[in-house]
Amino acid sequence: MSALSLGSWVTFGGQVGDEATRACVVAARERGVNFFDSAESYAGGEAERSLGRVLKSLGWRRESLVLSTKLFFGAGQSGPNETGLSHKHIVEGFHGALRRWQVEHLDLAFCHRPDPETPIEETVRAWDLLIRQGKLFYWGTSEWSAQDILTALRVAKENHLTPPVMEQPQYSLLVRERFEQEYAALFRDHGYGSTVWSPLASGVLSGKYDDGLPEGSRLAQRDYGWLKDKLMTREVLGKVKALKPVADELGCTRAQLALAWCLKQPNVSTVITGASRPEQVAENLDALEVAERLTPELLARVEQVFAP
Repeated sequence: MSALSLGSWVTFGGQVGDEATRACVVAARERGVNFFDSAESYAGGEAERSLGRVLKSLGWRRESLVLSTKLFFGAGQSGPNETGLSHKHIVEGFHGALRRWQVEHLDLAFCHRPDPETPIEETVRAWDLLIRQGKLFYWGTSEWSAQDILTALRVAKENHLTPPVMEQPQYSLLVRERFEQEYAALFRDHGYGSTVWSPLASGVLSGKYDDGLPEGSRLAQRDYGWLKDKLMTREVLGKVKALKPVADELGCTRAQLALAWCLKQPNVSTVITGASRPEQVAENLDALEVAERLTPELLARVEQVFAP
């Protein structure tokens, strides 16, 4: 799996159409990206449909790609049997994802959130069934508590079922506690993998919000007002501005520095990036080179600003 990957939250199937999706996917693949992440709920399923159409038209070898979905919120429907982590929704929702991606199997699938209404054993058994049928290779969790993950691991071991092997948590310079503290034992004792999302904190770490809300930006959209209130505070924006001297010294953007910081952290398997234009893809992928030049001294300077 590539160290940087391409996600589709907000962008594909909603903010941009197939043409832009194709341009971003091609730009990413040309630079070595092989992992493409989506979810049943992104744009009501349209993100997966767009990716499926684009990948089918490109004709790349299926074996060369790592494709993932996430199930919980449903694909535009909210009926009691069309959301959550019941056996019924996992099996039916996963087959819906296969149809949208236009593939016979997916590499990874995540429980997009915990489901307190469904016994964890029921969820584990449903994923095990799909894996035994050859329709899925690995399953994992997203934003689960460490305790619930440990329960799933125990249930799998006691019943000879396929255990979860990866978590998809939010992780960035601004959101660190769960990944670095709560999950520490999972990484150490169980070799858990991670596909971290929102490494730029919805773009705030790029510096694009230094002087307010740019028109058309994610935080300017009505549906993301809750994120704006959380991230656009004087304290946060002050920290982001303090990141600029380190980025200038490295000759990179603050976005590239924030991505490079994630890449340097132990237990990060891949960093999911987002883009609506191929130029953004290229800028994000340049963070790989920045990470190679990110010395312990420079990391310490970043920590002085962002230490939790």
